[in-house]
Amino acid sequence: METSEFVIGQRWVSHSDTSLGLGIVTDISGRRVTLGFPAADEERTYAIDNAPLSRIIYQQGEEIETFDGETYIVRAVEDIDGVLMYHADDGENLHPVSEVKLAGSVNFSAPHQRLFAGQFDRNGAFRLRVATLEHLDRLRASPAQGLIGARTQHLPHQLYIAHEVARRHAPRVLLADEVGLGKTIEAGLILHYQLQTGRARRALIVVPDSLVHQWLVEMLRRFNLRFSIIDQIRYDDLKADEGDVDALVNHIFGDDSAINPFESEQLVLCSLDFLMASKQARKDAFAAGWDLMVVDEAHHLAWSPEQASEEYQVVEQLSAASQGLLLLTATPEQIGVASHFARLRLLDPARFHDLEAFRQEEQHYEAINTVVRRLPADPASLSSEDRGALENWLGDQLPELLARDDARQAVIDALLDRHGTGRVLFRNTRAAIQGFPERQPLPVPLPCPDLYQDVCRGLPGLAPEVSVPEEDWLAGDPRVAWLEKTLASLRPAKVVVICASASTAMALEHYLQLRAGIRSAAFHEHLSLIERDRAAAYFADTEQGAQALICSEIGSEGRNFQFAHHLVLFDLPANPDLLEQRIGRLDRIGQAETVRIHIPYLQGSSQEVQFRWFQEGLNAFAESCAVGVAVQETVKPHWQQALEGDTAALESLVAESIEESSRLKILLHNGRDALIELNSCRRAEAQALIESIEQEENAAAVNDYMVQAFDILGVDIEDHSEHADILKPGEQFQAGMVSGLPEDGLTVTWDRQQALQREDMAFISWEHPLVTGVMDSVTSSGLGKAALANLSVKALPPGTLLLEAVFAVHCPAPESLQLTRYLPVSPLRLVVDVNGRDLSKALPHDRLNDLCSNIRRRTAQAIVPKIRAEVDTMVDHAERLAEPSLSPLKAQALARVEEGFLPEIRRLEALQKVNPTIRDEEIAFLSGQLAAARSAVEHASLALEGIRVIVTS
Repeated sequence: METSEFVIGQRWVSHSDTSLGLGIVTDISGRRVTLGFPAADEERTYAIDNAPLSRIIYQQGEEIETFDGETYIVRAVEDIDGVLMYHADDGENLHPVSEVKLAGSVNFSAPHQRLFAGQFDRNGAFRLRVATLEHLDRLRASPAQGLIGARTQHLPHQLYIAHEVARRHAPRVLLADEVGLGKTIEAGLILHYQLQTGRARRALIVVPDSLVHQWLVEMLRRFNLRFSIIDQIRYDDLKADEGDVDALVNHIFGDDSAINPFESEQLVLCSLDFLMASKQARKDAFAAGWDLMVVDEAHHLAWSPEQASEEYQVVEQLSAASQGLLLLTATPEQIGVASHFARLRLLDPARFHDLEAFRQEEQHYEAINTVVRRLPADPASLSSEDRGALENWLGDQLPELLARDDARQAVIDALLDRHGTGRVLFRNTRAAIQGFPERQPLPVPLPCPDLYQDVCRGLPGLAPEVSVPEEDWLAGDPRVAWLEKTLASLRPAKVVVICASASTAMALEHYLQLRAGIRSAAFHEHLSLIERDRAAAYFADTEQGAQALICSEIGSEGRNFQFAHHLVLFDLPANPDLLEQRIGRLDRIGQAETVRIHIPYLQGSSQEVQFRWFQEGLNAFAESCAVGVAVQETVKPHWQQALEGDTAALESLVAESIEESSRLKILLHNGRDALIELNSCRRAEAQALIESIEQEENAAAVNDYMVQAFDILGVDIEDHSEHADILKPGEQFQAGMVSGLPEDGLTVTWDRQQALQREDMAFISWEHPLVTGVMDSVTSSGLGKAALANLSVKALPPGTLLLEAVFAVHCPAPESLQLTRYLPVSPLRLVVDVNGRDLSKALPHDRLNDLCSNIRRRTAQAIVPKIRAEVDTMVDHAERLAEPSLSPLKAQALARVEEGFLPEIRRLEALQKVNPTIRDEEIAFLSGQLAAARSAVEHASLALEGIRVIVTS
């Protein structure tokens, strides 16, 4: 550089240390120049002939900021004795702004600004930026968005429900799949989708105390969702941290300005038990407000027209404070009983407000389902009787539906929309889904010992051991000796033992461990959540783990022990649904073995009565029994008499139960199930969705992208095994660009099947936080925005300049609009020369990547000032060539927006007239989304996302 290039007052930037900000020349002495950097409060002196400095000259249309915080848009630039005077617009008037008055901080957003300031990168960073834009464009427009990243099997019914529900605004539904079909996974998929797409920000999960830690682990392990547990410990810690007595008093007495733990986290998990025990927690949870709430084991919420339980009232208040609501229960209805209506009432109290009206409405379902089953594929062969019925239900819409190519499905869809609870209830059955193991009941009649003679009848007789001293029953109950012998004979097979009480579980586990020498673990409500998880992990360990897990009744809810296939029912529950919950811990989709159910029972006692009723009356051991509770209500007098020892009552109980069970199953089959099941898993749509997911999660593609990113961001990759690597921070690790990578490294797999088998490995997909974090870092930073490269080809003379420019559609809008589905960020790439010729087709991106090489940084710094005018010219050419592409993109986007929103709005408006489950909020939301999308698309513009200046040699 020549001395004359520097003038006191000029603004320069150091491209060797951009964190210094914008420097100002304060002194020129001999062959040295001194700059002050106000933003860093530093002063640096450089040798003029090799100073790592670049002159900052803002161009027309760019934004500048003064040291007093005022911002302006540059309209003209004047050079006054080497110091620039900007004539800048504040929105009303034009002002002269000397570069001396510019702020010390500097952020070069435009790619050519970064190039001229010396903030350019190597070729690899530019390639990474282009690849990131291309991947984001594809992923955001994919129908699989939000469903790619879960560590789950691709089961059609789960993915269909998740996709169908998660796309709705503030979904309020009842997930009621039968035991073992994966309601927790469905809820997790819905949560993941809504959070990934911006439809929800704040979520609350409310579960029984025994399931808190399991939900915490499942959400993290399967969906990478980090929930925070809010419990009494959290409140106690908060009080301890407050310190200030006044603040503590204010918090205790409910001062509105006090800290609300439920507002301090976006994703919250808490137990219903804790909410019931803490008035302050209930108040805080109500006040926090939620986008989506999940309530597990919702069948425990008791309600009747006369009285609602306190638990029901708390959930009712919370559901009113949440826009969306997912209720999970495996027992949604017993032929339309009040408890089913109560849960629907939580979802939509305006729609489900009268129990008797609901009962009357249900009576129409059987007639509808009968016609649905008779619907032929060819509408021409529809009987006059069925056509009349359909005309009565669908009115003038029927001819249009029958004229469609998919007439049968169109009619079914219309019936689902117009009648019943099709939009709010999803229930898949084992019979419909299939893929479940066989059940093999193995009854073991044992003599009833004398020590139980006084407690072997009635309800106490179902678990007589709780009524006698522990040492006595451990020594005299034949079930104990049988269990010890059976476990020894089954070794090393894993065995789950379930009994009614925690005291029984603790005594059995202690006996087996210390007296019988059998490795076992206890699992009951007196253990902490962490202790329960340790017990479950010890049981799951295939090498040094426990052979038997001895559970109290809490082991029958929510937990998944499908890796075992032996179940011992040490006693039998009074409730048939509880029996199904117990068996469902092993009998789950994906269970590879026959589930062997060992049933030791004491002859001549209540246990024998209960066994015969379950086995002969309900067939509840061999098959899932959805009508057990309803049957029990009908036969209750005979059941109670039989438990008391009435032999005649037992025979009547079995006969009556067989008859009632058959009747109710027919009613259930003919009534609600046909329509609900058709709505709960549409296999063609589900399969298309699975194919989209598998296409998007191509392991090689995400692997290739992340290897490219890690090379630039300083992450070392060590080979672990097939499809698996170990990621560790390297010497050049850029921690700010890669969040979530532990200092000691992370073992990852790129393969879904391996991820399902190896839970100790992170499953890297396009939606894993490590990947989305890198992509966000690249697009939000200046990495790769400007690059300088060398190209050696015979066709171009040395010294030729080319510009590879990448544009993207810029459309500021809330993420929840998901405008990228209609207006892709699809990178528009152009290659131009100084004469404005478009060479994009002749020099494709991948070809240039192969031909281009890096230029040494010092050489590049010397080149940039000399080619500034040419680069400005080429940027102008590229923008001129790109501009005509915007209007067609906007027109296509508006057409897709209309196509995406208008039919659904019109459909819901029409349906609302005949089906009150369509909420006004849904229609208003979609109309608002349509208006906002139209406005956003109209204001879309093309933004220059990156440039690569190519110098031929």
